[in-house]
Amino acid sequence: MIKKRIMVVDDDRDIRRLVESILAKEGFVTIGAESGADALKKVENSKPDLIILDLQLPDKDGFEVCKILRADPATRTIPVVFLTVQNLDSYKIAGLEMGADDYITKPFNQTELVARVKAVIRRAEWRDTKDVPVKEGPLSVDMDKHTVIMDGKSLNLAPKEFDLLLVLMRNQGKVLTRSELSESVWGQEYSNNTRTVDVHVGRLRRKLGKHGERVRTVERIGYRFE
Repeated sequence: MIKKRIMVVDDDRDIRRLVESILAKEGFVTIGAESGADALKKVENSKPDLIILDLQLPDKDGFEVCKILRADPATRTIPVVFLTVQNLDSYKIAGLEMGADDYITKPFNQTELVARVKAVIRRAEWRDTKDVPVKEGPLSVDMDKHTVIMDGKSLNLAPKEFDLLLVLMRNQGKVLTRSELSESVWGQEYSNNTRTVDVHVGRLRRKLGKHGERVRTVERIGYRFE
């Protein structure tokens, strides 16, 4: 079995080495980076399966690095987990809305860190391999390119927007609560993070243009794909 590669980005060498050691014991291959620029440089060659990213870096902060990764088609689907001392809800929400897959605060429990990293990787693998409807009217999913084909044209979505549309399409006609959508896309840890769901639905609708109305709001409950 090919080992998963995880990049650990943290300017604190002791913490970086600790995280790398924990992950190495679980069978992961780790790549260390001490700054945002260092991470962006190494990601091109190392092609990690997941990036653990600190917020407080000496050059670019973690939010900026995540934004750059999400804007590049070559890196936009790489899962990102923030690992930081910033424990305010506003930071967590901002990270998730930016496209992060999880948000873990320091100090952290080693067992929980490993469990959540594995959970993010499982969700990424599910996104890569799960059978989905080939076509729903003018919309079809291209799993290889992680794009949506709309009216014959390719539409690039951010990873979480893609996952959200995927869940909605696979449950066509069914009303999904915000909590169900949040848990399906971000994991059980964020099942109550309904604001992030609403933000991503809004972005998804805008990118779908005239077809955005197919994502229907069910008042006080959630959303339904028609």
